[in-house]
Amino acid sequence: MKVGFVGLGIMGKPMSRNLMKAGHQLVVYDIVQSAVDEIVAAGAARGASAADAAARSEVTITMLPDGPEVEAAVTGPAGVLEGASAGSIVVDMSSISPLAAQGVAAACAAKGVEFLDAPVSGGEPKAIDGTLAIMVGGKQEVFDRVLPLFQCMGSSATLTGPVGAGNVTKLANQIMVAINIAGVSEALVLAAKAGLDPEVVFNAVKGGLAGSTVLNAKAPMIIGRNFKPGFRIRLHQKDLRNALLAAESMKVSLPFTSLAQQVLIALMNNGRGDLDHSAIATFIEDMAKTEVRK
Repeated sequence: MKVGFVGLGIMGKPMSRNLMKAGHQLVVYDIVQSAVDEIVAAGAARGASAADAAARSEVTITMLPDGPEVEAAVTGPAGVLEGASAGSIVVDMSSISPLAAQGVAAACAAKGVEFLDAPVSGGEPKAIDGTLAIMVGGKQEVFDRVLPLFQCMGSSATLTGPVGAGNVTKLANQIMVAINIAGVSEALVLAAKAGLDPEVVFNAVKGGLAGSTVLNAKAPMIIGRNFKPGFRIRLHQKDLRNALLAAESMKVSLPFTSLAQQVLIALMNNGRGDLDHSAIATFIEDMAKTEVRK
């Protein structure tokens, strides 16, 4: 397919590379020119704007930090909708508020453009190896048309409901991940404080009920003191904020999510917002005056 790709950050760059590896023709755009230069050097065409990328594409994908950036890139000046033609498709793979996704969808519909919200889970490692979990909201027939693209970027793509459902599912995912990392962090700090080797504890429990993808991915990072961002703390805090706002609108109490968000805010205030979310462990370490390491 001819694909426009807007947003070449930590996730967008490897996702766009995987699309090109599968033979799709990409026109890319980002406000950071060095990112565009890198993907153009890999074989993509350069877009002069989001509108230009969309005008030259059947499907335009956006992968941006939050709702305001998506709204600006799609509906703003020189945005996707200035270039997109009726019958084309916009796929927002960012993690944004479900209400924001529905607002962008309405703007697309007014121009005869189809829309899917399709946030992803897996962070940079799974973006690189093309095994993201993709959660999609929208029409079945539009999902079916875009599925070949999703299959280049992810190991699973699931239509979870109408527009907005993809982001509700992603918020549920982010709640589970944040609270899981917090639990892993508390457990490893306890083990370290007791004088145990946290790596031995990790290996002892990972095959039991405590085992999880989060444990397997994040415990080695914590023990190895590797907080290079695959998914930044400040972005996870944004997702939990969106979850809490959505919950408030539905009168749903999320006490543990609220606590996890407060931890993330504290870490951001301590200058750790650009670390990987595995650095949640450092918040627990600070209070215990203990560092988890082999």
